[in-house]
Amino acid sequence: MADQLATEIIEKIKEHAEPGDDQITVNTELTALGIHSLELTEIIFDLEEKYNIEIEMNTVEAWSNLKNVGDMVEAVRALIDKKA
Repeated sequence: MADQLATEIIEKIKEHAEPGDDQITVNTELTALGIHSLELTEIIFDLEEKYNIEIEMNTVEAWSNLKNVGDMVEAVRALIDKKA
């Protein structure tokens, strides 16, 4: 079962994912969601605002290691913990 942070991030991703992607979990591959770079940028901005964090925007390097939703959750969690 996903924790609160994972649940909130999954809900944010659902706003941008292709229709029919209702079964998004932390194991869902990001490439399977049909999210384009502009949508990923919008998700990043939303997460930054919601959690008062700063995500480096050199997404090619920083986000290329993110394979699934769980990787994104852990990246955001690390930034929140670093801020605290």
